[in-house]
Amino acid sequence: MTLASDLSSGITQLGVNVAAEQQQKLLDFLALLHKWNKVYNLTAIREPEQMVSNHLLDSLAVLPHLWPKRWLDVGCGAGLPGVVLAIVRPEWSFTLLDSNSKKTSFVQQACIELGLRNVEVCCGRIEEWQVAEKYDGIISRAFAETAEFVALTRHLLARDGRWAAMKGMPEQELTRLPEGVLVEQIIPLQVPNLEAARCLVVLRENI
Repeated sequence: MTLASDLSSGITQLGVNVAAEQQQKLLDFLALLHKWNKVYNLTAIREPEQMVSNHLLDSLAVLPHLWPKRWLDVGCGAGLPGVVLAIVRPEWSFTLLDSNSKKTSFVQQACIELGLRNVEVCCGRIEEWQVAEKYDGIISRAFAETAEFVALTRHLLARDGRWAAMKGMPEQELTRLPEGVLVEQIIPLQVPNLEAARCLVVLRENI
């Protein structure tokens, strides 16, 4: 199996609609990640085959459960899930934030090489981050425990916005949420060729 067929097969299993041109961009992103990873140590996963399932398909698995239109990816690391989502949702806008300048330098370069015009890459600490227009959705993949993720980003969420936390087994974490934050949904995810338990936790303010 080639990387392209692994990706295509996984996308079919997920039931998401990703155009051939977008699939190629995802593979181009993977190639950049693999190349830069040798020098910058962006991810512990070294093998491109494993990156397809653990990074690309894991990021795509949340797609059917997200909503338009302004998104913040907190602790974006190597651009996951933000770059992946930006490739397949060009009509949405994404801000990718991380405090590690090595990682944001890679993400910035990747976005330039991939021609992504719907991404803004920022290096900074989330608690100091301020914006003129708040976000419809705030997502994180490996940033912090859910309670901390919500508390640190609360000032950036639009009034009718929601959080999307990509998690493994989050039940224990969800008992410690800040007051006034409700769990709207816990959506189990089946990621092709990934053994680990995955889910998406959608949260909102109790307005």
